[in-house]
Amino acid sequence: MIVACERCHARYHYDEARFEGKPSKRLRCSRCRAIFEVVNTRAFEVQPTLQRQPPDETMVRRSGTRPARPAPRAERPPATLALPPNVKLSLAVIAGPDAGRMFVIEKPRVVLGREDVDVVLEDPEVSRQHAAIEVAGDRVTLVDLGSANGTLVGDAPIEEATLENQGEFSIGGSTLMLIVTAAG
Repeated sequence: MIVACERCHARYHYDEARFEGKPSKRLRCSRCRAIFEVVNTRAFEVQPTLQRQPPDETMVRRSGTRPARPAPRAERPPATLALPPNVKLSLAVIAGPDAGRMFVIEKPRVVLGREDVDVVLEDPEVSRQHAAIEVAGDRVTLVDLGSANGTLVGDAPIEEATLENQGEFSIGGSTLMLIVTAAG
């Protein structure tokens, strides 16, 4: 489910299983640090007791309520990825714990996350290996790597999306912007 901070309106993916049967939870916004309450809408549903749902081969369920995230897709073959000549690509963190930091993209596939990645973000809501930026000439693609909190472009969760110059995206509680400039 997607929840929003009542003060700054930052949006987050929240796993409904984390309610643990409680009618609501209090969360702290990683952007403005405000505390807000999230209501568990499923706590008020009447569950059928004797009905059993046959397993659906296209969707595996995890701990009850939410479909499992799709498995991370295979990496593109390295031969199809290449940095464009005469162009410099950078990522600017414009919101979140690392706001103000800049990262230069120096190879055609850059992984973003908390640990063992090319771009390390100090954001507890970012997965260890959260998303990747893949560059194939003039095309820059943002790919979610099966992260826990998802990857958003605008307000929409994505598995894969093309980024343009000054395109913004959110991972965890951080918002980043792709910056394309002439090399020189």
